[in-house]
Amino acid sequence: MRIGLIGYGKMGKAIEVIALNRGHQISWKVTSENPLNLQDFSLVDCVIEFTKPQIAVENIKKSLVENTPIIVGTTGWNDYLTEVSELCLQVEGTLLHASNFSVGVNIFFQLNEKLAALMSNQTDYVAKIEEIHHTQKLDSPSGTAITLANGILENNDSYMSWVCGENEEPYVNENQLSVTAYRLPNVPGTHTIEYKSEVDSIKMTHEAFSRDGFALGAVLAAEWAIGKKGVFTMRDVLKNEL
Repeated sequence: MRIGLIGYGKMGKAIEVIALNRGHQISWKVTSENPLNLQDFSLVDCVIEFTKPQIAVENIKKSLVENTPIIVGTTGWNDYLTEVSELCLQVEGTLLHASNFSVGVNIFFQLNEKLAALMSNQTDYVAKIEEIHHTQKLDSPSGTAITLANGILENNDSYMSWVCGENEEPYVNENQLSVTAYRLPNVPGTHTIEYKSEVDSIKMTHEAFSRDGFALGAVLAAEWAIGKKGVFTMRDVLKNEL
């Protein structure tokens, strides 16, 4: 498979290593010095996009118009998801996006939903989410934390909305879920779900040791997306495995 990388930071470099190890080819790399509008889309079978929220949408639109499947790992642009999804269907393109491509995190998402459903009638417990990322993480809360929060809201009738606090736990009203986003130097990405009562606490934590899990998931998603049309997520990629 011939891959174009949109974004060649730490994540793009990790994807390159994994893709080459799996026998794929990197045809071009988009950087600030080598912009997307200079690339030849006929040289790639798909593109993988890890950039910044403020430029991701235009990158997605460009790839769809060029009839090239795009795998999007950038988060923080979901206000435009309906718009780009409509474009994808209009041009019969392929868009696969995820708040997190790690296989482990996607298992964590499903465990979170199952636990939320189990705890729905346990009103003595109060749920909260804590996420920790490095200081270069631009969106807060992370896309992963938002997915976890929405997973609780959709499966636990005790919560109607979530509130995020940055570097300190937020004040919440009844039926609001607390999400705390910490930004610290040189730390792995960590997400913790806690249900706490006066007598005990139940916790689930996912801690990433490196970017390799995310990079592998992005390459697996690209391999899966070839030949498919429509809008997909990592859940579609893993539905036969989990």
